[in-house]
Amino acid sequence: MPRFALQVEYNGQPFSGWQRQASAPSVQERLEIALAKLESDLPSVAAAGRTDAGVHALGQVAHIDMACDWDPFRLSEALNYHLKPDPVAITACAAVDDDWHARFSAIERNYLYRIVIRRAPLVHDKGQAWRVMQDLDLAAMREAAAHLIGTHDFTTFRSTICQAKSPVKTMDQIAFEAHPYPGGLEIQARLRARSFLHNQVRSIIGTLERVGAGAWDPARVAKALAARDRAACGPVAPADGLYLTKVRYPKDVF
Repeated sequence: MPRFALQVEYNGQPFSGWQRQASAPSVQERLEIALAKLESDLPSVAAAGRTDAGVHALGQVAHIDMACDWDPFRLSEALNYHLKPDPVAITACAAVDDDWHARFSAIERNYLYRIVIRRAPLVHDKGQAWRVMQDLDLAAMREAAAHLIGTHDFTTFRSTICQAKSPVKTMDQIAFEAHPYPGGLEIQARLRARSFLHNQVRSIIGTLERVGAGAWDPARVAKALAARDRAACGPVAPADGLYLTKVRYPKDVF
């Protein structure tokens, strides 16, 4: 069966997350429904990351084994037709080797978290960014984030229901940029690692926001990390501002 890699973009607001669930809509379910319009009895779609409810994607990657040897462009066009009107789109498609796997072949995942600082409610970006109303000290947030770079036990920053075998992960980058935003300022946090724990990014961002707001000293983040205790974590940032932006592989796929 020919295997195809799909680059998937979606607005996570209407969905319970990527993974198919029995009683709630998911991105995987919508994609598999669209695939069923093209071929029957296909296996499940495998993805690079199982994003949570409300989390968005600009560059999620999935793979599927088809019965027919589709032209990749025609496959993406057909899927986009059948995905309407759901906020899900296939932005790239490529034929890959039979042993290529969207999850297990990945060597890096990149996330973006958007924070908008302004008093007025968000209109066009409602559900697409986390609105905070107080100024944030980016220098303090960068100082605190530096404690999380490298290989650590991230027990403090993972969900209690995380199913990963080990809490040890290597964080390669946590970077912040500020951009003008109508009526305020947008802070973009970019995080890069081979893989992440369940709720790790949102736990880190929620904690660093407390540093930026002046409620936490930057050194407290190092103490929280060393505690290896979920109770030492700051609040978990909402799903609204989180995007899976890119998944990297040893060889470019798209």
